[in-house]
Amino acid sequence: MSLTLRVLAPDKSVFDGSAEEIILPSTTGLLGILPGHISMVTAIDTGVLRVLNNGQWDSIALMGGFAEVESDEVTVLVNGAELGKNIDASSAEAELEDAKNKFTQLEGTTNSTEKVKAKESLDKARARFQATKTNN
Repeated sequence: MSLTLRVLAPDKSVFDGSAEEIILPSTTGLLGILPGHISMVTAIDTGVLRVLNNGQWDSIALMGGFAEVESDEVTVLVNGAELGKNIDASSAEAELEDAKNKFTQLEGTTNSTEKVKAKESLDKARARFQATKTNN
């Protein structure tokens, strides 16, 4: 038995294939999906989706959205997504360091639009960098 996974961003289909296991970054924590999982809908956080297929883990950086599980079909609708294998690790690491520095500079300030945007940038950069590191 396997799952069918579709990851859709507004501008493209990022992944459409089968999987033995899926780990989703839901807003309440990591969520493992195996064949026969109950039907559900969950909010997706900015993070890394992991897909096991033929004994190999692949990663997809997700930028928030929703996932639906029904009858061994998982549909993930997100604001943005990138396959980990398509992300340049060195540029993702540089982006992460830059985002960390910008966020650190704003840490002592009160909550502002600039601080919220810096946190979002940090989360996205972290997800992209982690997606490059979790491929086996």
